[in-house]
Amino acid sequence: MKIAVLSRNPELYSTKRIVEAALQRGHECVVIDHLKCTMLNEPGKPRIFYKGEEITGIDAIVPRIGSSATFYGTAVVRQFEMMKTFSVNSSVSINRSRDKLRSLQIFSRHDIGIPKTVFANHTTKNIGALIDQVGGVPCVIKLLQGTQGIGVVLAETDKVAKSIIEAFFGLEASFLVQEFIKEAGGADIRCFVVNGRVVGAMKRQGKEGEFRSNLHRGGSAKVIKITRDERRTALLAARSMGLNVAGVDLLQSSRGPLILEVNSSPGLEGIEGATQVDIAGKIIEFIESKHKGGYKKDKILG
Repeated sequence: MKIAVLSRNPELYSTKRIVEAALQRGHECVVIDHLKCTMLNEPGKPRIFYKGEEITGIDAIVPRIGSSATFYGTAVVRQFEMMKTFSVNSSVSINRSRDKLRSLQIFSRHDIGIPKTVFANHTTKNIGALIDQVGGVPCVIKLLQGTQGIGVVLAETDKVAKSIIEAFFGLEASFLVQEFIKEAGGADIRCFVVNGRVVGAMKRQGKEGEFRSNLHRGGSAKVIKITRDERRTALLAARSMGLNVAGVDLLQSSRGPLILEVNSSPGLEGIEGATQVDIAGKIIEFIESKHKGGYKKDKILG
């Protein structure tokens, strides 16, 4: 097979590992910067050009689309789909998972555990009601466009929470107010899902004094054996997004696992380092299984 990794940087750990895994299994693999692609549409013949040359003969793509390039990146993925090229994650599923509010609405609809979360626009007058609806302070305030813990604030007092919300309203920024899960202790679990299976899981612990557990913010990670309930919740969350490959982040709470978010382009470095599992190889195996069995549209819950 000829596999293309859509990535802006061929030197990134995740990109390099996917290329290595593909080559090790006897496939041809190329890295394509999706922002340097152009798309030509004419009757019956959607086409993609990269650096002026037409792209042909690609059997499957692995999208590694950063959040800042979601619109154009998913348009490129969609163009490949129009050309009947298999994508590890569909353009629809990537867009769905990138919209934090939409994701939470889907989780809520399918009775998947989530922290209480409220969303409102800047015309809302009763800020106190927003805080009360998630159980009061402390509470977490998140920008909808934030990634890797950026734009996530813990408001420990009512005064601080109201000040942050007023500031975000003043900027007309879109944000969520979310229940703070104290018993999680500044830790979360990242479950890596490939083709309906959790192939690796790690517990991420925020550094002392930090409630965000992101490795990019100095957190640490160790392998963990997840419970049956945590596994089921992670798989259901990935399936509800329509994602074949996903990083599912969840909190351990007194009422069971609660989903924080589902990432459509999860990094491989942390999970492979913690678990010593060849996650990149699992992704290539999934592509092989789809190629042999014939590509079919995956069923999506939401």
